[in-house]
Amino acid sequence: MQDTYEIIRKHKWKIIATFAVAAFLIFAMTFLIGFNDVLNTLEKAKWDWIALNFVLEAAIILVWTLRWKLILDVVDTAPKFSTLLMMLLASLFGNNVTPSAAGGEPLRAYLLSEVEGTPFEIGFATSTADRVFEFLPFVLISIISALFLLSWEIPPVTRIFVIAMIIVSILIFGVLIYAGLRKEVTQRIMISIAKSIYPTALRLSKKDISFNEIREKIIFYINRFSTGFITALKDRNVFMVAFILSFAMWGLDMLRMYVCFGALGVYPPILPLVIIYTIGILISLLPLLPGAWGIREATLIALFAVVGVSADVVMAASLIDRLASYVIPTILGALAALHYGRKVKNKSANLPSADP
Repeated sequence: MQDTYEIIRKHKWKIIATFAVAAFLIFAMTFLIGFNDVLNTLEKAKWDWIALNFVLEAAIILVWTLRWKLILDVVDTAPKFSTLLMMLLASLFGNNVTPSAAGGEPLRAYLLSEVEGTPFEIGFATSTADRVFEFLPFVLISIISALFLLSWEIPPVTRIFVIAMIIVSILIFGVLIYAGLRKEVTQRIMISIAKSIYPTALRLSKKDISFNEIREKIIFYINRFSTGFITALKDRNVFMVAFILSFAMWGLDMLRMYVCFGALGVYPPILPLVIIYTIGILISLLPLLPGAWGIREATLIALFAVVGVSADVVMAASLIDRLASYVIPTILGALAALHYGRKVKNKSANLPSADP
């Protein structure tokens, strides 16, 4: 697998273009709302509440790291907490700067494999299981949110779009869970797909590899992935603790968004806030732009208007939110990625000169 730098170099123009589109969308929305209105709202922000926003985001990342460590300790021996924290930040950097190009779970597995020697499929199984635990409370709240949306006076297109996104997300994560639990079916599907693209791949590749070798590798990796995935999910103690930690993360995230509005002296109703922000998290999963910048803000503005929160307040609160949840983690993740990138390169450079 390519490291973070290679992915970014390969897709640099795509990344620049998507950030340019995102910046344009934010600029256009701010222009329509009124630059002065948004700036005046931000000028009134309470700095102690903004600081609390950063503290809550740090707590979320620490709880996330703890949950991943618990899962890793069941399947394999987890590295120390600080190492996992840096790997998690590096994977967040990879996700945040690329519109679906890197993928946090494969990147975490890659770093575990290269730095700690954990088999890639084990790392991928634990990071995927980690995401499954995160998704469980999200599914419950998303279903409730979809039901509430049906009773709100919002444009039909917005209603259909949001509900469709909820269904698609549930299906995607459902497929991942199914793949982890039913390895035989997953093997047949993957082998069938590999068989159909094998002739084309063989013509494009310079490597002469038989399909039997590919088939054996598919079976091996799926077996290891499934074993690690099922082991992580079947440990009752870890399941309960991880499930509780997931709800704690979700609760902290909701509280953090409330703090973003509180920093501006606005206190929206709790239930609509939970529903709307959950939908905002869902929109952030869209792979069109990095972090769905612009798209999420437009959705939040449209939905918060239903409960009487003005567009300038929503935009200002969203910018405060993004500073803590996106900008700072991305900077810290870039430093972590730089650290591990150098570590992996030095390791590769030293391998040929190693004594037999």
